[in-house]
Amino acid sequence: MTGSRCVPVLLAAWLAAAAAEGLQQAALPAEESRVQPMTASNWTLVMEGEWMLKFYAPWCPSCQQTDSEWETFAKNGETLQISVGKVDVIQEPGLSGRFFVTTLPAFFHAKDGIFRRYRGPGIYEDLQNYILEKKWQSVEPLTGWKSPASLTMSGMAGLFSISGKIWHLHNYFTVTLGIPAWCSYVFFVIATLVFGLFMGLVLVVISECFYVPLPRVSSEHSEQGQRPEGVRGTEQLQDAEEEKDDSNEEDNKGSLVDDEEEKEDLGDEDEAEEYEEEDNLTGSMDEERSDANDQGVLQEGSVSQEELDEAHSADTQEVVEDSLRQRKSQHANKGT
Repeated sequence: MTGSRCVPVLLAAWLAAAAAEGLQQAALPAEESRVQPMTASNWTLVMEGEWMLKFYAPWCPSCQQTDSEWETFAKNGETLQISVGKVDVIQEPGLSGRFFVTTLPAFFHAKDGIFRRYRGPGIYEDLQNYILEKKWQSVEPLTGWKSPASLTMSGMAGLFSISGKIWHLHNYFTVTLGIPAWCSYVFFVIATLVFGLFMGLVLVVISECFYVPLPRVSSEHSEQGQRPEGVRGTEQLQDAEEEKDDSNEEDNKGSLVDDEEEKEDLGDEDEAEEYEEEDNLTGSMDEERSDANDQGVLQEGSVSQEELDEAHSADTQEVVEDSLRQRKSQHANKGT
């Protein structure tokens, strides 16, 4: 009986001791992290002093492997005279867009508003040597439009923040409400079209409000004052073109008249030559006729006078026709 009673007593004592130890552990405060979470509202703190930032995601295994090293580095931040921060890209997509983070984990060094990308391993010793030996001085800083404080990166931050909100809304539709994914895509497409039309209407209204038309009277006077110069220029050009056309027409007419006169002179000369040749031919034919008549008289009257006249007329016609053909061929050659 005594042994059976001792078992419950020992069990009760063990449970009481475990409960007391649990209460003592709960009473002890949890170790406070020295890593400062950075958000879109307090990120400007890195513009002053020296900082090291880590961009991570809760689901990233590589980020989880460097968590303990990053915590150790933050604990020694006072001795290194540096502040240590971290950015959750899921909760702060705007900051990831401002620093244009494309890989995880990503580390950045900031010194008085000048940012540099740290591409070494996230091990405590390497991080400590990077600060103590000032290896960051050999790294090219992010300047110009690449700087997180520039206007370009501010616009990039806005785009990333909008994309993050859309992603959260898509998860709310598909996970929380159980809506199919294609319905969510259709909703976003329609919303994009409506938003684009609305922004176009806003731009038109703004342009109409800020556009101040000139008074009609002043515009008419300005047009009348500017018109004579243009009219003068056009009139001068038209006059010059008309003078050129007139001179060309006169030259063409003069050349045509000269050609016609030359042709007429040539025709007159040719006609005179034809008349002279015809007269010479008729004269020669008359002489031949007289000779033939004399010879016919001498030849004992064997051939009659009528036959001689007919032969003489046929010969003269043939000669005249041959001469006319020759003249026509000559005129054709001259015309060509």
